[in-house]
Amino acid sequence: MLSKRNPQLNAHGELIHLLSTEGLGKEILTHVLDTAQRFVAVSDREVKKVPLLRGKSVFNLFFENSTRTRTTFEIAAKRLSADVINLDIGKSSTAKGESLLDTISNLSAMAADIFVVRHSESGAPYLIAQHVAPHVHVINAGDGRHAHPTQGLLDMFTIRHYKGDFTQLRVAIVGDVLHSRVARSDIHALSALGCPDVRVVGPKTLVPQDLSHLGVRVFHDLSEGIRDCDVVIALRLQNERMSGALLPSSQEYFKAYGLTPERLEAASPGAIVMHPGPINRGVEIDSAVADGAQSVILPQVTYGIAIRMAVMSIVAGNEGQV
Repeated sequence: MLSKRNPQLNAHGELIHLLSTEGLGKEILTHVLDTAQRFVAVSDREVKKVPLLRGKSVFNLFFENSTRTRTTFEIAAKRLSADVINLDIGKSSTAKGESLLDTISNLSAMAADIFVVRHSESGAPYLIAQHVAPHVHVINAGDGRHAHPTQGLLDMFTIRHYKGDFTQLRVAIVGDVLHSRVARSDIHALSALGCPDVRVVGPKTLVPQDLSHLGVRVFHDLSEGIRDCDVVIALRLQNERMSGALLPSSQEYFKAYGLTPERLEAASPGAIVMHPGPINRGVEIDSAVADGAQSVILPQVTYGIAIRMAVMSIVAGNEGQV
C-alpha cells in the first residue's frame, strides 16, 4: 500500500520506489548514503558480486539515450546478482504505437521486479509507479526537466565523502539550471540534509524565476556566486532541451560562466568541483579544472554504482549482508 503523502513510500514510511529526492527526509537520504558506503568496498573485491538480488529481474527502460547512466545501473544490478534486461525502446513496441502503460503491463507479465526508467516526459516514472503491482519497484533514471534522483544521491555521497557534515557547507550549482533535473534533485537533497547555503549561478535566461521557495540564493555573476563555496557543481548545457536563442553561443557562455583555474580561486581553497557528465570541455569547464586536483568528477562516476546498488537493494527490501 502506497503512502498517501508520498508515492515513493509505503504505509510504513519505507522507500519502495525512487522517483525524486523531493519529499524524502534526512533519515531516508542518510540511510541510502550509509547503505551505499557498504557497497563501495564491493568494487575493490576480486569477486565484485553480492547475492542480494539473485533471482530478481531488473528492466532498464531508457526512452531517452544515456550510455553512462544505463551502464552504471546495469553494472549495479549485476553486482547485486540480478538478471538485467536492457530494452532498446526506440525499436520496440512503443515505436509502433503501443502506449507506455501497455508496454509496462506486458513487461510485468514477464516477471519484472524493478523498472529503471528514463523518459523525456516529466512524470512518466510516477505514472508507471501508480500502475505496477505492489511487488514491482520503479526507479527514476531521469524524467524530462523534473528529477534525476540517483544522480542527486551520488552527488550527496560525493559531497559527504569529501566534506563530511552538510550543516556548515556553501554549495554553488552553476549553469543551465532551467533545463536541469540534476539541479532540482541536488537542491532538494541538500536542503533535506541541512545545507544552510545553496546557490544557483547562471545567466538570467537559464535560471528559473521561481527558486526562492526552494530556499536558494540566485547569482548571475560567477565570481560572486561561487565566492567562498566549499562545493562547486558545474552543470552540462542542455542544448537538446533548449528552445529558442537562450544563449548567444557556447563560446560566450564559457567567457562568462566557464569554470577556469582563475575563476575557481574565488571559491574556498579546499573547494571540490563536480559535474554530472558528460563534460563539454571549454564550455562549462576548462580542462585544467576538470582534470585538476580539485576535481572529483571521476569519483562521482564510481560512487554512482554504489548508490544505484543501494537504491535497488533498499526498494526491493533486500539489504542484507554485503
